[in-house]
Amino acid sequence: MEPFLQVERDGAVVIATLDRPEMRNAITTQEEMDSITKFCRDMAADRSVRAVVLTGTGKAFCAGGNVKDMQAKKGTFAGSPFDQRNNYRTGIQTIPMALQELEVPVVAAVNGPAVGAGLDLACMCDIRIASDKATFAESFVKLGIIPGDGGAWFLPRTIGMGLASLMTLTGDTIDAQTALQYGLVQQVVPHDELLGTAKAVAQRIAANPGHSTRMAKRLLREGQDMKLGPLLELSAAYQALAHHTQDHEEAVDAMLSKRTPHFQDR
Repeated sequence: MEPFLQVERDGAVVIATLDRPEMRNAITTQEEMDSITKFCRDMAADRSVRAVVLTGTGKAFCAGGNVKDMQAKKGTFAGSPFDQRNNYRTGIQTIPMALQELEVPVVAAVNGPAVGAGLDLACMCDIRIASDKATFAESFVKLGIIPGDGGAWFLPRTIGMGLASLMTLTGDTIDAQTALQYGLVQQVVPHDELLGTAKAVAQRIAANPGHSTRMAKRLLREGQDMKLGPLLELSAAYQALAHHTQDHEEAVDAMLSKRTPHFQDR
């Protein structure tokens, strides 16, 4: 069987595609979950990668968990309550931890329905571009369950507590234009233009030194839960590191010389 996550590279940008269209790219098996966390580790280790685009194959971005597995009580949903708790902790919950720790900026290209854990996966990314065919639902309550993958942490930080409560407690589906109004996505484009638009955003990020975008992303993430004083201390430390990079010197020289900079991730 082909890998769940198909990975290709375009310069400093990596495109990762969830590739189980027959399952609407549901994240089902431990192997599939591990492939995402391993991908995050690989991206973190490769300093030449400056941006990632995450998308799905076929008509869906990601349908979340496999409802048939829920009915059959297998995989993540097998065993006693204690077994299931551990399955979540060592399975699906490793994905939000991996994406939260990944300093490489991630652009989600939402090509179709992003449902349940699929919506939460999109919220784990830094920027979301939606096809006009995309839909979104925090649909867990429709199945009599709750967001088990960190959605109750990510969604309010993405669209605010009021709208996150509305989506979480109703489980209702919204279309791409409503998602844009909510601030859930930053742009809606015609379906055929989605991947090109997302890659263009990623390329604009990748045009900057990788060390500065990685540390800037880290500051944005840490700033969600830190007081101003500690954040300023972390910012000072990161800034000192940035000032001592060759890419910073190249950027300053290029700006003053009115030429295009050439960064070498040093």
